[in-house]
Amino acid sequence: MRTADLAEKISGRLSMDIAEGQFCAGDKMGTQALADRYGVSRTPVRAALSLLAERGVLEQMPNRGFFVRENIPEGALVSAGKDELSQEYQALAEDWIRDRIPEEMTEFALRDRYGWTKMRTAEHLARAQREGWAERKDGYGWRFLPVAKTPEAFNQIYRLRIALEPVALLEPTFKINHARLAELREVQQRLIETDPDVMPNETILGHGASFHEALVEMSGNPFFLISLERVNRMRRLMEYRARVDRARLQNECGEHLEILSLLDAEKVLEASERLRRHLQDAHDRKAPQARAWAER
Repeated sequence: MRTADLAEKISGRLSMDIAEGQFCAGDKMGTQALADRYGVSRTPVRAALSLLAERGVLEQMPNRGFFVRENIPEGALVSAGKDELSQEYQALAEDWIRDRIPEEMTEFALRDRYGWTKMRTAEHLARAQREGWAERKDGYGWRFLPVAKTPEAFNQIYRLRIALEPVALLEPTFKINHARLAELREVQQRLIETDPDVMPNETILGHGASFHEALVEMSGNPFFLISLERVNRMRRLMEYRARVDRARLQNECGEHLEILSLLDAEKVLEASERLRRHLQDAHDRKAPQARAWAER
């Protein structure tokens, strides 16, 4: 592939990663780190960075490099939800959920099955690894990890969360981090203003998981957090299949903001109860969807 064509592909992938929130305003774009991320040499990465600077996505600072701009022009970022790479990734995830692929596969077998290039295969596996449902085997090949594939497993995960998360707020070691609450509030308010058709489900749901994990982390009990992180990874792929509309997003973010306000006021008991009702409502709403997904 010509350097110019490869640079265009990398610029599209990087712009989508920025749109998904994997890079934020002010982040420096390290050439070698991006080359490693996308499995290419530094030459097409440098060309891709220049392309994005021309489009107003990045700012090039003399002797300092490229940085993500604070105010990116409308339309400059590509929507990952309609991107070919995202569709390929979702096809892999769907096959794993449906038990169409074995637990262990080599990169060559994946390339042969899906007709992907070596670079595409590496990108999809790296993303699956980041999202917690794939890991590289010692020596050779990849292993896909357990996920919630059935309505029963989905229900069990939510029942565990309902039992675990509110209690975490009542731990003797629970300590409110007001600075962290302010960061969470900013994210939730930004999501309320977001058009779900522009931001991929993965990103929206990732912010939701991060919100709950941040609250549980304040418990001071690392085993609560380890448990929640694990079950969040296991439910991620099934949740991705749900359609996130603006009304649902605003409702969930509004409830998150209520919990944050209670914690800011140091009303921990009330926050714990509000969190329990929030999780119960989410379970009641999503359980029928899980059954519908399983029947497709």
